[in-house]
Amino acid sequence: MANKRKFQENFVQNMLKNHKGDSDRPCRFTAREITSLLDIFMKFTQGCSNKHRLERVRFRDELHKSFQITDDFLMDRIFRAFDKGSKGYLKPEDFVCGLSCLLVGTLNDQMKYCFQVYDLNSDGYISREEMFHLLKSTLVKSTEEDPDEGVKDLVETALKKLDCDHDGRVSFPDFQQAVRQDALMLECLGNCLPNQVAKKEFLQIVRGETEKRY
Repeated sequence: MANKRKFQENFVQNMLKNHKGDSDRPCRFTAREITSLLDIFMKFTQGCSNKHRLERVRFRDELHKSFQITDDFLMDRIFRAFDKGSKGYLKPEDFVCGLSCLLVGTLNDQMKYCFQVYDLNSDGYISREEMFHLLKSTLVKSTEEDPDEGVKDLVETALKKLDCDHDGRVSFPDFQQAVRQDALMLECLGNCLPNQVAKKEFLQIVRGETEKRY
């Protein structure tokens, strides 16, 4: 028990020291919230060979259950955004920093995160091809002979909104400008943030404001 308490104290101090608001991976939770999130992380990893590693499958299950995010492709992209260093699993600090963005992040935090999710090859741009891949699963199945044409139309519509410098691709400054002009553009290529109800319910658990527990 003493070892667990010491680990918690060291973890919280590290998060508050190394992930301040101006860092690449800011943590905007309080010390109490970080402690609560660490407890949740440990419950998620119960029964795993390493309790400090949250595997992809379990993360996806919890993402679906807690935030009603259901698209398989986007869930994988979200995992990759959380997974600093592409390890194939999440450490506690990955989990806390990722949830900081989703639950209490600033608009700029969330713009960086959404852009990272949408930039499939991590080259700093969202291309037409990447937009096509992201939007294809959102098109309602119909009796069209060539449903890909409908996706192509969506891509052109999105590109007109997002490509502010008109170079045929979307850079992060393009994305920032478009979102600041129209907040709905933040998730225009797929839902990768929890809705307000799910966000509120999860934060209530983290803050001890509800009887519901993990």
